[in-house]
Amino acid sequence: MTARPGKVAVFEQFAADGFTRMFGNPGTVEEGFLDILDGVPGFEYVLALQETVAIAVADGYARATGGPALVQLHTGVGLGNGVGMLYQALRGHSPLVVVAGEAGVRYDAMDAQMATDLVAMARPVTKWATRVTHPASLLRTLRRAVKTAMTAPRGPVFVALPMDVLDAENTEPARPSTVPSQAVVPVPAELDRAVAALTGAYHPVVLVGDGVSVSGAQDELTRVAELLDAPVWGLDSSELNMDNTHPLWRGQLGHMFGAHSERQVADADAVLIVGTYAFPEVFPVLHNPFRADAQVVHVDLDTHEIAKNHPVDVALAADPKPTLAALGERLHAAGRRPTARSSAVWRRPRPEQDAPIAELFAAELAEQGGSDLVIFDEALTASPALTKYLPPRVKGNYFLTRGGSLGVGIPGAIGAKLARPDADVIGFTGDGGSMYTIQALWTAAREGVAAKFVICNNHRYELLDRNIEEYWRERGIDRHEYPTGFDLGRPEIGFVELARALGVDGMRVEKPGQVAGAVRRMLTATGPFLVDLVTK
Repeated sequence: MTARPGKVAVFEQFAADGFTRMFGNPGTVEEGFLDILDGVPGFEYVLALQETVAIAVADGYARATGGPALVQLHTGVGLGNGVGMLYQALRGHSPLVVVAGEAGVRYDAMDAQMATDLVAMARPVTKWATRVTHPASLLRTLRRAVKTAMTAPRGPVFVALPMDVLDAENTEPARPSTVPSQAVVPVPAELDRAVAALTGAYHPVVLVGDGVSVSGAQDELTRVAELLDAPVWGLDSSELNMDNTHPLWRGQLGHMFGAHSERQVADADAVLIVGTYAFPEVFPVLHNPFRADAQVVHVDLDTHEIAKNHPVDVALAADPKPTLAALGERLHAAGRRPTARSSAVWRRPRPEQDAPIAELFAAELAEQGGSDLVIFDEALTASPALTKYLPPRVKGNYFLTRGGSLGVGIPGAIGAKLARPDADVIGFTGDGGSMYTIQALWTAAREGVAAKFVICNNHRYELLDRNIEEYWRERGIDRHEYPTGFDLGRPEIGFVELARALGVDGMRVEKPGQVAGAVRRMLTATGPFLVDLVTK
């Protein structure tokens, strides 16, 4: 292989792996390879004004494409800025390949300005973190990063790139990274054990997460649920794992409090868990929420999550799609048949005239936008109103916030729109969440990304209101005024003015009579557009 500088070779490797975009915020120690970037054919640098935004845009892009996304951060200070959003990507299993520059290996002993242990910083919030210390292993390490990010369980990885390693001559060939196939099915005896555990159940329940979506197993999951006539609950479920209008779909189990999940599974005599773990709440119950005699079957490629918190009877480390297909065949052979309940047809409800404005807006958006809208949902307390009229039905058209970090709604929609340029992509967020990453609007304007954004503006952190009410109930504390730190109304945030200052047009909606016109204006806008929807 002809020698060339490492900073040139990395872009050959990126091209070999199909990367055409890098999301980032530049710094001095990254200047060398960023100086090369503009001369790389077919490669684009998507500039964010802060590292949190760069990671969140990349997260939305990776979720919409199903492949890895490439992120560049600025050494330790930029990595520090991005840690919260990297945690979001880790909990959500987003395959991000994150690189950051540093001054050079030769300066290790100097403890100079900006020197820090980047790998130690990144390790708690990534699946794998490393530093390239020799030019001969530069491309080898990048290939390992892509393989690790894309192998189940997927997740973000981090590679520190010292400047002197990038400046050195490199003779490694650029070749596509190898991602091993994990389309594995249990041996017949294990499948038979799973069927035996499920077929005799009178009150089965199915718990599903995003491992179903990653595997593309929605149809197979639905068939198994129908054959079992089992209600299906989303558990750490942020994408389309089952048509949410299906009669067996029950909704999401609690993100915050385990008692809610326990109520839904307490009577089940058989439990099928697929592509997720039990249970993901912030405050889960510490005892086993399943019946003592319940048969529990767990299917997932992530062996760490199987029986992590509670015992299971049949543990299948396997790909959900072929495994569910095999289970479906065996359940059918055992005499199970779908019931009439499985074939009911969903019809979109019509809102009452005095319905909350969030419902009116969602209903109007469904009417004008149709069924092909792509929704990035960080609406939080307004999300039930949104999904009531726009329930997730099509794979790749709905992405829910995950991981607990605020601020994904606006940049996530930008990433999804970059991935799906011909789709109408709309990001919903709250007034609180939007202010974590509001500067992402500038990136949308700069890049001409015609995503649309709706800020559900209730003038407070309303989710915290609801959570503290639960806290009061659990401790027998009388209801009283919410903490003043939950209020966002003093002073009023001018979201339309902020958007315009960042190059994005917008309008404020305060009354029901403004809703239809606002939706029409938003959907017909040729560039990015923001609606400040005042819900309280």
